[in-house]
Amino acid sequence: MHRIFTMIAALGLLTPTAVTSTPHASSRQWKLSWSDEFNGPDGAPPDPAKWEIVTGGNGFGNKELEQYTARPENVHQEHGNLVITARHESFTGADGIQREYTSARLQTKGKFEQEYGRFEARIKIPHGQGMWPAFWLLGNDDAKTGWPGRGEIDIMENVGYEPGKIHGSMHGPGYSGGSPLTGAYSLPAGSKFADDFHVFAVEWDASAVRFYMDDHLYETQTPDSIPSSKRWVFDHPFFILLNLAVGGEWPRDPDATTQFPQQMLVDYVRVYTRT
Repeated sequence: MHRIFTMIAALGLLTPTAVTSTPHASSRQWKLSWSDEFNGPDGAPPDPAKWEIVTGGNGFGNKELEQYTARPENVHQEHGNLVITARHESFTGADGIQREYTSARLQTKGKFEQEYGRFEARIKIPHGQGMWPAFWLLGNDDAKTGWPGRGEIDIMENVGYEPGKIHGSMHGPGYSGGSPLTGAYSLPAGSKFADDFHVFAVEWDASAVRFYMDDHLYETQTPDSIPSSKRWVFDHPFFILLNLAVGGEWPRDPDATTQFPQQMLVDYVRVYTRT
């Protein structure tokens, strides 16, 4: 999510390292290490002990069009879900930047970070041209190495002009921006991810990162996926992010067909370690 995309349609042409429709083995044993079920009172903000709400309208390296806020109009809990709402409205943030859209972005930086395990979330994404929902991870050593050296794992991204496709990607030094390690999962023709909740996950260990959609393995990346001259940077703790961007170089801007407000609903986020 944290990069400028130049490939647009090219992402859909990239082939994952491994593809299968077999659900991940239920016999694998996992121990819950962190979770948020978003069962707070209706209208309450996300738990501040677990989440930092990131604000600002600087485009976040992607030329995004929204001002991220902490207002309940943009982020709150309701009926057991986290609700992130993108709105079409003129708003000036504390940074002095005026935008014509608002939305929200959350992260667990400084509150929860983990190396390896299963990271999953049950999400119902929005729809419409210019929408860009994401569930992703960033390496925790950004102050030392910056991006992309700290690593990024995009567990789920969707761009509105591809309503039936999600992308799973990884960014590191020499394989970032428009050239990440990446794969995609597509629903049957005519189906949209916005129609229902789906579980998006990665299972990450020292040897591989495996991407799942509703427990269907669709992509596997390993240190052998990158050129031998490049560095594998997925060997330290990462923190979690959830956000709904509006516009940007990859999804492009909303247009006359885009209806607002749009909502990203998150039923839960759960993280496991292998027992």
